[in-house]
Parts: sequence; structure tokens; C-alpha cells
Amino acid sequence: MPCQEETAISCAGGGGSRQPGYQKNYLALWWVVGAIAYLLIGPAPAAWGQEKSPILIGATVSLAGKYQEPSIAIRDALNLWETQVNQRGGLLGRPVKLIFYDDQSKEELVRKFYEKLVKEDRVHLVFSPYSSELTLAASEITERHKIIMMAATASAEAIWQRGYKYIFGIYAPARRYLIGFLDLMGRHGLESAAILYENSPFNSSAAQGAQEWAGRFGIKITYLEAYPQESTELPQHLGKALATAADGLIICAYPADCHKFLKLLQSAKSRPKAVCMTIGPALPSFYSQAGSMAEGVFGPSQWEADTRMPFPGTMEFIESYQSLYQRPPSYHAGSVYAGCQILEKALTRTKSLDPGKLREYILSLDTVTVIGRFRVDATGMQIGHNPILIQWQNGKKEIVYPSNMQTAPARF
Repeated sequence: MPCQEETAISCAGGGGSRQPGYQKNYLALWWVVGAIAYLLIGPAPAAWGQEKSPILIGATVSLAGKYQEPSIAIRDALNLWETQVNQRGGLLGRPVKLIFYDDQSKEELVRKFYEKLVKEDRVHLVFSPYSSELTLAASEITERHKIIMMAATASAEAIWQRGYKYIFGIYAPARRYLIGFLDLMGRHGLESAAILYENSPFNSSAAQGAQEWAGRFGIKITYLEAYPQESTELPQHLGKALATAADGLIICAYPADCHKFLKLLQSAKSRPKAVCMTIGPALPSFYSQAGSMAEGVFGPSQWEADTRMPFPGTMEFIESYQSLYQRPPSYHAGSVYAGCQILEKALTRTKSLDPGKLREYILSLDTVTVIGRFRVDATGMQIGHNPILIQWQNGKKEIVYPSNMQTAPARF
């Protein structure tokens, strides 16, 4: 007679007569076997398939506004790393999940979204938004909650002068951005420079650093003036700088203003022997936007997508990024990827998400990333990495400083 309401276990014994108590003893035996198996090999396959909760890493990126271009590169580098680290098995045996919000280059949205990342999304770690200005705002929130922030795209010294414990820089500090340009000016006999800068944390710091280093290289500063953000009087500001007839012109500004100043220079009666601008010239799109006015323009950079850069993993990163996005990575992408490497190393070595343990490990770290040396001081500010200097020559971006990384000599 076929088995109907009996359990599969009781039917498994086949036909034949059963002795009294046979079914009860048989079931008891299987319970024992099952318990031993559970202890030896763990839960049933259905439970094995349940995914572990991901490590959540949050950030805002500017998909609109004046920080859009570098922010897109930053987002893409983070997405590349997320894919790669999960292919390697994640971190601490858990997958990694990125959570992004679009801050539209606005401080009020940065504050809103980092509050959301901390209180609602409950992220474990964060990356800073692009720019020192937005990072200053975001870090106020994450510091209160003792969340590690990798400030991979900000460099104003003010960020690390507040006594914060959980924010770490990747960029060389802004005051060091223009050392290479001023050094080359001095070596080529140029004696004076005018400095024009946007009144924002990063650009102010870069300009002040330029003034200090100019003195060390014997270069006279003929003009030093800040202009308001979103100023409509750029022609007047540039006219005053050019009126000093300085050998060199330094403009500390974000990309949109860099291009405005170049257009104004195009119609000016004369152009200084050397022009250097922050941020804009280092972007891959600079020449296509500026055209012939880009020729000869210098710019500081944290790193360049050149396979001759002597750092481990540089070539692989460049090739992976280029293959995925069909364009070379900017230094913004390289720097944030370096920040990912630091986080990955910290979590792997400490085997922890505890902010205190991660903080102590990062403070003690002296290592090399895809963009170069990483080492921070007691405040978390980067002191191991130095910027390089690029110049556009014949439609191509060349590294002109320092000499050991040079792809072409500087032209004046």
C-alpha cells in the first residue's frame, strides 16, 4: 500500500513487517544524525544562500553645478573599486555597497544628505564630497558620529585645523600645489608673478601657499587679490593683475572660471610669459574646451594617467578605468581610488569596522597607492604625497615637474 500521510522518513524503510516502536526509534535516530550533521557542516543550504549584510560606504557627488566634471570622475572611480573589491570577495567576508546622493555642488544639500547617510542609511564609512568647501560642511556631521571620512578630493589646510579625529586626506595640501611652477619660474629667470584667486577655502589656501613659496624662490609678487565666488567682474580683476606686467600669472580657481579667464586673455593686449591655473588644466577635457588658448598653460596635479608613473597598480588602474569608461582617469579619479585602497587595507588589517581601531591604523600607515606615497600627520592631513606640474604642449598634457617624472621639459 503506497505511503500517503506518513512522513518520508517512515516510508523510507521499505516493505516488511515492523516491530513495535520501530517508527519511533527510527525517527529518534535520524534526529541525532541530523543534529550531528548540523554541528559539523553548519546550517542547511537555504541558510547558506542568505547574503550577509553589506558594508555601506556613503558619499555625495556633484552631478550638477561647478563641481560636476571632477565629481563624475570620482563617482566612476568609486564604482570601479566597488566592482573590483566585490569580485575579490568583499571586505570582512561581506559585500561592499556604495550609496551616492547628488549634492548639485550645494552646501545645503551636502548637509542634508550626509545627515541622511548617517542617520537613515546608517553607513559604516564615508568619502568626502568634491571640494574643500563642501568637505568642511560634510565632515562636521560625520565627525559628531565618529565615522571615518576619506577626504580624497579636498586639500585646504583648514579641514585639519579643527581638532577632528576621523577625517584623513589623500591630496597634498593646497599650500604646496604651486611649488613646482614657482621653482621652474625661478630656474628660467622669471622674476615676478601676479596671483588672482577665488575667495573659497581651497583657492585661498593655494594662493597663500604660492605667495609664501614665491619668496623662497626669489620671485616678487606684484599682485595678490581675491575675487568673490560667482563674480561678474572677472574682466576687471584680470585687468588689474595684467597691469602689473608680471612675468607669470597664477589663477587659483575652479574649472569654469579658468575657462572664462582664458577667453579674457585671448582678447588681452599681452599675455604673461607663464600662466598657471589650478584644477582646470589637469582635467582631460581642458584642451578640447580651451582650444589653442590651452597651449603652454601650466597646472598642478596630484597624479597623471601615465603608465610611466612609478607606482604599483597604476597601470592596472588606468587600463581598467579606460576600458570601462572610454576615457583616461583624471587625478580626481586616481586620488579617490587611492582612498579606496587605504580603506581596504585598513579594514583587512584591523579586521574591524570600529572607528577607533581604523583611525589608529590609518594614522600609523606609511604606504604607496596608485598615486604615490600615503602618510598623514596626527591631524589626518596628508604629508607624504607631493603634487606634480603639467603643461599643455602641442595639444598634449605633459608632466614637466619633478624631473624624475618628467615626460617633457617646460616651455616658457
